[in-house]
Amino acid sequence: MRATSLMLIGLQAASTALAAPQAPDAVPLDPQQALAQLETLGNATFTDIQEELEVLEKRGGGQPKCTLSRLQIRREWNLLSTWEKKDYIRAVKCLQSKPAKTPSSLVPGAKSRYDDFIATHINQTMTIHWTGNFLSWHRYYTWLYEKALQDECGYQGSQPYWNWGLTAIQGMENSAIFDGSDTSMSGNGAFIPNKPDLILGVSAGLPPVYLPAGTGGGCVTSGPFKNMSVNLGPVSLDLPGGLNEQNPNGPFAYNPRCLKRDLTTAINQMFANASATLSTILQPQNILDFQTTLQGNMPNIGVHGGGHFALGGDPGRDFFVSPGDPAFYLHHGMIDRVWWIWQQLDPQTRTKGASAVAGTNTFLNNPPSADTTIEDYVNAGYAAGSPKKIKELLSTTAGPFCYVYL
Repeated sequence: MRATSLMLIGLQAASTALAAPQAPDAVPLDPQQALAQLETLGNATFTDIQEELEVLEKRGGGQPKCTLSRLQIRREWNLLSTWEKKDYIRAVKCLQSKPAKTPSSLVPGAKSRYDDFIATHINQTMTIHWTGNFLSWHRYYTWLYEKALQDECGYQGSQPYWNWGLTAIQGMENSAIFDGSDTSMSGNGAFIPNKPDLILGVSAGLPPVYLPAGTGGGCVTSGPFKNMSVNLGPVSLDLPGGLNEQNPNGPFAYNPRCLKRDLTTAINQMFANASATLSTILQPQNILDFQTTLQGNMPNIGVHGGGHFALGGDPGRDFFVSPGDPAFYLHHGMIDRVWWIWQQLDPQTRTKGASAVAGTNTFLNNPPSADTTIEDYVNAGYAAGSPKKIKELLSTTAGPFCYVYL
C-alpha cells in the first residue's frame, strides 16, 4: 500500500469523515497580529535560553558543551543578508557536487553527498513519521545537514528557516524565499494550465481530501536551483487528479529529472498560516497532542503537511523523497522552531524525562511496535553522524546541539 494512503487510513480514525479541507482551529487573530504574537513567543524563548546559559556559565562546575560564545543562531530567510543567502546557496550546491558516501550497491541512484541525505530519509520514512521519534529524528537530521554544509562546504552561517506565516501573507511567489531571484531557494515551476485538484486518498479507495492546484507544476524555471537534478524516487508522489507516481525500477534506482514545484499559497494560508502555527504551540498540553496537531489530524493536514503541499511538485509532495527539494530543510527548520518554542513553555516536562516523548516506533503503529522511549536511538545512516539517544536530542542546547532560533 502506498505510504500516503497508509497515512490517510491511520488518520481517518481521528475524523468522522474526510472531506474538503477545512481551516484548522486557530487563534482568533488576524494574520499580522498572529505573526507578531508568534515572534514575541520566539523572542521570549530566545531570551529565556540565553539567560539559562548565562546562569550555567556563572555557576561553573565543569565546562558546559554549549556556551554563549559557541551558540549558533538560526534565523528566518528574510533576516539573512544577501551575502549570507548566497553563501548558503553556494554550500548547498557544493554538497550536491561532492560524491556520495552511500555504497552504490545499496543505493545506485545516490550520486552526491546531497543524495546521501535523501537516501537515508527514503530508507527510514516508515519509522520516522507519525512515530515517537518524528521530532527528535528530524531535529538531528537537519542539524547533520547543517554540519555537512559547514564542515564539508565551508558554510559560514547556521541553518535558516521558512516562516510559513510570512509567505501566507505575502504570497509564496512574492516572498524572498521563492521569488526566483538569485538570493532565493528558486521559484515556481513552469505553469501547467487546467490542472485538477490534488486529491489525497483516492488510490487507496478512501474518501478524498481535496487540495487546490498551485500556480506552477512543471520544472523550476528561475533561481539558483533551476538546473538541479533530482536523482532518487519518486516513491509515493501525489499528482493532481488523485494519481500517484512511483519509480518502476525502485526507490533507490537512478532516475534523474528536473526539480518541479507547484507553489500553492492557498494551502499555505489554509494550514500553515501564523494563527495555525500559534494554535499548534499554545493548545496542545502534552507531546502526543502536540506532534499529532503538528503533523495533521485529517482533514486538517497540519503545519507540517501545509508546508510540504504548499511547496508541491516533485519531490516536494513525495512523502519519502521530499528532502530532494532544498527548501525541505528550511521547512523543517521551522518545524523544529515550533517544537523549540513549545518545549520552552514547560521545559521541565517537555525537554526532560519520559513525558517528553510519546508514540511507537512504526508509522501509526503499523506494524505494531514498542512504545518509543528516551533511551531509543536515532541515526542518519550513511548521511552523517553517529547514533544518538533521543534523550540527547530533546534540547537544542544540550547533547550535540548548541543553537537557538531568532
